[in-house]
Order: sequence, then C-alpha cells, then structure tokens
Amino acid sequence: MSQPILKLEDVSIYQDLHLVLSDVNLEIYPGEFYFLIGKTGSGKSSLMKTLYGDLTLTQGKGTIVGFDLKNLKENEIPYLRRKLGIVFQDFKLLNDRSVFGNLEFVLRATNWIDPIAIKDRIEKVLDLVKLNNKEHKKPYELSGGEQQRLAIARALLNDPELILADEPTGNIDPRTSIEIMQLLDDIHKKGTAILMATHDYSVIMKYDYPTIKCEEGQLFEVVKNKS
Repeated sequence: MSQPILKLEDVSIYQDLHLVLSDVNLEIYPGEFYFLIGKTGSGKSSLMKTLYGDLTLTQGKGTIVGFDLKNLKENEIPYLRRKLGIVFQDFKLLNDRSVFGNLEFVLRATNWIDPIAIKDRIEKVLDLVKLNNKEHKKPYELSGGEQQRLAIARALLNDPELILADEPTGNIDPRTSIEIMQLLDDIHKKGTAILMATHDYSVIMKYDYPTIKCEEGQLFEVVKNKS
C-alpha cells in the first residue's frame, strides 16, 4: 500500500498565538481529491498555510510530500513548495510580465536553466489549461477565468504530487467556475492529488469526492446526502 502524501496526527493549528484548529487528523493518499469546507474564519486558510509552510506547525505531527512540517526549516520551504502546486484565490500573478514570463519566472526560481526545456514545459502546461494562444498577454489583459487558468498552469509547472487550491472558483462567475472545476477534475484524473478549499456547494454536490469540514475548532469528514 502506498504511503500518504499528507498526514497530520493530533495537530493544533495557530494563527498569531490564537488556536484555530485542534486535534486535527488527516491522511491524503496519492491521486485522491478532497474538498475542504467551512465558514470564513473557521480555519481553512490557516490549515492551507500550515501545509505550505506559511504558518509553523508547533503541536502534533505532520508530513507532506516527504517534508516534516514540525521540523521544517526556513531554507527548506522553497523546496517544499516545488513539490506542491499552490493555487491562490487572488491569483498572485505578476502583472508586469506576460503569461509566458509569469511561468518562466517560476521555473527559473526552481532551478530550471535550459531555455529549450523551459519553453517546452511552459507550452505543455499552457496547452493543458487551454491558454496556448495567450502566452504574450499580460495577466490584466485576461478574463478572470483565464487568470485562474494561468494560476493553475503555474501550479502544474513542476509536476506536483499534491495541489493545494484555496477557493479557486471564489473570484469568478458561475459558468467559469464550472470550467475551472472541470480542469481540476481532469488534472486529478491524471493522477495528481488535490485538496481544494471552497465555499461553492454546487461544486461539492456535483463531484462525488470526500469532503472535510472546519467547524468549531475541529476538522471532520462530511457524510454527503445522496438523495
């Protein structure tokens, strides 16, 4: 049996010394897809930030893509994030660079050197997210849905074992959110594990993936009503 790609044991998560979640236990295996739900302030973002090293894990045990979160050193965080794909709600794109330039920046920052290999990888991910005719556009020249596709392309560059998607349909219209969800579903079906924080219950009910919920300082799995 394969090892979990993410494992949290008796974890407590803090934001500025404030206890947000306690007794968190979670395992995600390669190729699995989980929705993460909960009201604003319930701890979803704090959990995500802990997983990609933005918040320090001080209580409990946690491993993700081979890294020990409790003993994670500052200089290890970039290496952790190279093995993760992170999709932010507000995109976090570089508006002074083209679509191609945004992706090239990430590859060069993660030690890609060969220009031919860089170009080939960028073309491959742009084709995957259907932006291959937009590579010379600046992010502000793209629609909201296209900007989110670019953010997903960026997350895919280093062929991550796990994608952490924080409200990827939160800033786009319903029709576009369906397209983004279909894209993430396609990526998952090719073998990438995904943990997706969302408020979009129509998406949650449409896709039969397990759902975990942050509520009253706890994390638990939701049993969906199939009727």
